[in-house]
Amino acid sequence: MRWFGPGDPVRLSDIRQAGCSGVVTALHHIPPGNVWPPEEIDERRRLIRAAGMEWTVVESLPVHEDIKRQTGNGKRYIQNYQESLRNLAAAGLQVITYNFMPVLDWLRTDIHYRMPDGSLGLYFRKIALVAFDLFLLKRPDAEKEYGAGEIARAAQHLKNMSAEEQTDLYRSTLLGLPGSKEAFTATQVLNALETYRHIDAKELKGHLFYFLEQVIPIAEQLGLKLAIHPDDPPFPVLGLPRIVSTESDLKEILSAIPSPANGLCFCTGSLGVRAENDLAGMMQRLGSRIYFLHLRNITRDADGNFYEADHLSGDVDMYSVMKEAKMLMRRENRSIPMRPDHGHQMLDDLNKETYPGYSAIGRLRGLAELRGLEAGIT
Repeated sequence: MRWFGPGDPVRLSDIRQAGCSGVVTALHHIPPGNVWPPEEIDERRRLIRAAGMEWTVVESLPVHEDIKRQTGNGKRYIQNYQESLRNLAAAGLQVITYNFMPVLDWLRTDIHYRMPDGSLGLYFRKIALVAFDLFLLKRPDAEKEYGAGEIARAAQHLKNMSAEEQTDLYRSTLLGLPGSKEAFTATQVLNALETYRHIDAKELKGHLFYFLEQVIPIAEQLGLKLAIHPDDPPFPVLGLPRIVSTESDLKEILSAIPSPANGLCFCTGSLGVRAENDLAGMMQRLGSRIYFLHLRNITRDADGNFYEADHLSGDVDMYSVMKEAKMLMRRENRSIPMRPDHGHQMLDDLNKETYPGYSAIGRLRGLAELRGLEAGIT
């Protein structure tokens, strides 16, 4: 399971009792771009080992926005990233997850979507995001990216929402980065979006390739595997380009720097939002470069909306994905770290404040279901 550190309301003992042998975590208290010091890495590993588990996967080592934009102190931040990789390798870490999503990490319009069974999940409603973009955030020139019909529907959608619902939409969409309790402000987001106004998908992809050219040789020398996480959601939002959303994107990234250190974090939820992504087939074709698995299910519709489903239901064929994963591991004689990704807030966790998607019991249910599926396939 993922653990956000000592401030996480989900304790290491909870994760151990769930049946986990390992934890994925990061030093979220260190600002993006700064070097992760050896003593901080060692202390985090000591805490996890004291709880009877191991830490071999970092999720995530953030890429500073200056690197993504190739502006400001980008080159210095790349040097810091290289130094962090050296420190992580010295501590025995093996897989380093990262993403290249501008400004925002994953984005949802409702972080307390009530499921039929009364549990709470995460929901993305496209028209709600359009309404937020145009009428709440008021991003300059945003209306140029939408058709007249879509703008009219967004205006009506907002009109039908109560003041409380509008506030929830605002807060959900401006949710801070994972591990952080601080939400973004509208001013922060607008200022950040402005810095990407003239960066399209082609240019952003070039910036990613440049970054990889600088860090992949270091990772290869150190015996590390870098694993890029797909975009979430896997299509442009708030005028921001997305470049890690399709099988074509993934192949292009792997081909740009053809090193065994350049790999993938295969997230079935993020990739599964796009119906054209053949997840089992992608695992067959890209499997040798998959170093970390996020197993999450979603239910999507033709309008671009989706919600986080139970791990064994939804539109992701989890049986086929798990079967391909087991065949891949047997074929290549290696173990791929995997974890349940997100989970519904349920039972006693409904009375607790946890990071959306990362309460304990919902993930425990997902883990139990996935372990049962794995055992049955084996």
